[in-house]
Amino acid sequence: MVATETRRRTSLNVSTAPTVLSDTPGSFAWGVFHERHPKLIRQVLDALPYGPTERAAVDELLSESIGGVLEPLSESAHDHEQWLVWGEGLFGRPWGEAPFLWAESYFYRRLLEATGYFRPGPWQGIDPFAPFKNAELAGPAVDDELTALDDLPSLSADKRAEALLSSALWGNRADLGFRITASAGHTQTPALLADDSPLLWSTLAAATTARVCVIADNAGRELLPDLVLVDHLLTSGSAAEVVLYVKPSPYYVSDATTADVLATVDRLRSAPGQEAGLIGRRLWQAMNGGTLAVRTHPFLCAPLPFHDMPADLTAELSRATLTISKGDLNYRRLVGDQLWDPTTPFADRAAHFPSPVAALRTLKSDVIVGLDAPVVTALNTTDEPWRTSGKYGLIQTHTGT
Repeated sequence: MVATETRRRTSLNVSTAPTVLSDTPGSFAWGVFHERHPKLIRQVLDALPYGPTERAAVDELLSESIGGVLEPLSESAHDHEQWLVWGEGLFGRPWGEAPFLWAESYFYRRLLEATGYFRPGPWQGIDPFAPFKNAELAGPAVDDELTALDDLPSLSADKRAEALLSSALWGNRADLGFRITASAGHTQTPALLADDSPLLWSTLAAATTARVCVIADNAGRELLPDLVLVDHLLTSGSAAEVVLYVKPSPYYVSDATTADVLATVDRLRSAPGQEAGLIGRRLWQAMNGGTLAVRTHPFLCAPLPFHDMPADLTAELSRATLTISKGDLNYRRLVGDQLWDPTTPFADRAAHFPSPVAALRTLKSDVIVGLDAPVVTALNTTDEPWRTSGKYGLIQTHTGT
């Protein structure tokens, strides 16, 4: 179903800007494969006691992804046929010639294969990134953040909504994959380049019984503020129902799965702060009662833009009053992982989405749209890598009106 629908819809996605590739030395995409991934592989192999078979397969993947050609999954892989469809015309070519979004996604799928995540055996179902996620969630910095939630009741309703939306936006600066290669210079005060938050809130306020879908990104210190925002949407009446979409399997370094959601809710319930505990218990009850549903879909781990979303997922999201798309990767999938003119209207790139959509994103890759020309000019006159530094963020909303 997914493969057939994807093949049908891909032809509708007419490209008007160069697709991001990873074959140019010194580019951000090239650095992901040649700098970030080697560091990640070392951390993965150090974090869990994989045996010789798994370690050799991981090292082989790294070597292939840097200097070899794309090899298909083995025929025994459960999604072998699906990836043949998704990668039609790419296998046998150098990794750098594949679209960056596709190649990066395939790297993580192959990493799961190398570590035995899907194969019957002792490593089946073991998240290779779990040690990183668990350490971050248990860290003292999270205790401080949860204790700070005790200040929420003292804020006005508007200030509380503003604070929690901002927290959900900037929480993804803690993305583990990003931090692997981030420098100390990226800890500057963040800046918002676009802010459509008034449209986000007015869209929800105009609905009698709003249904909000949230496409999650990272676990850990990002998922915590996401869930706190979800609790606010439900308790404030901004949403009657929230559907949280997570990955069906570990993806990238820290992308959230259902297991991560449960761990995060537990972290809230057992937090030292009184308010955090209340939030955690309310979220638990919301899941029991169905006002908060956690869902997933195979397409959420697909190497394709949201434009190519299959019909069943399109139908689900079309019922939303508003979909909130979290993080950099989901932004790339929403607008297309292409080198658009930064002043291209966000509405032009998001109009295909099946519901009104708001993107909360910290900039950590080259793709960007929806900026005012003077803002772009000012940023381009600096020497900083503003598109990839994690210093800048945006809230962009398209309602179709």
